[in-house]
Amino acid sequence: MSKSVFYHAGCPVCVSAEQELVGLVGNENVEVVHLGEAKNRIDEAENAGVKSVPALLTPSGNVLHINFGASLADVRG
Repeated sequence: MSKSVFYHAGCPVCVSAEQELVGLVGNENVEVVHLGEAKNRIDEAENAGVKSVPALLTPSGNVLHINFGASLADVRG
């Protein structure tokens, strides 16, 4: 993985974190995944260790949970 992946669910906490993160690292360095719109990627996020969103998966495989917007169970519905 060459880019970080930022997983979120579209809530205000997530959108704010996305804007801050993209501003810090640059759009070219992060793939933004809205799990509310890409539900097929929830398993991918969970398998990577994401427990809640917003969360950043780094290129080295570390998951950084940023604030708390929703659990993956809530996103899954």
